[in-house]
Amino acid sequence: AATIRFSPAARSLFDEPLAIAVQGLGPRQQVTLRASLRDEAGELFEARARYQAAEDGELDLARCPALPGGSFSGLEPMGLLWALQPLRPFWRLVKKDVRTPFRLQLEVFEGHGDGPGQLLAQAPHERVFLRDGVRRVPV
Repeated sequence: AATIRFSPAARSLFDEPLAIAVQGLGPRQQVTLRASLRDEAGELFEARARYQAAEDGELDLARCPALPGGSFSGLEPMGLLWALQPLRPFWRLVKKDVRTPFRLQLEVFEGHGDGPGQLLAQAPHERVFLRDGVRRVPV
């Protein structure tokens, strides 16, 4: 079964690099990754990328380039984050309350079709704005 691995694991600072890998795929298996999150107003943002796993069945976004046909292409380890686009036209991703995280959802689907294929794996990750132990004090 496919599994998603984040580094740092469950949560990371919003401006920190996030490593993403998928393990347990078949050799050279074609998959589509979809990242999504909702902003504080509840609006959905999404990015998609098409990939092909390595010979060992691992897909490391730092080593495997995204194939044409998604939100971006080429070797972009954090492309699924910077390519997030709103479903609502002309909407912007803005953070007003830094005490709450953005909750990123990553899904791995079989194949490269227009519609999503079979869901192979999914995992959440929190992007926080304050390091543990930091307090926000209004002045």
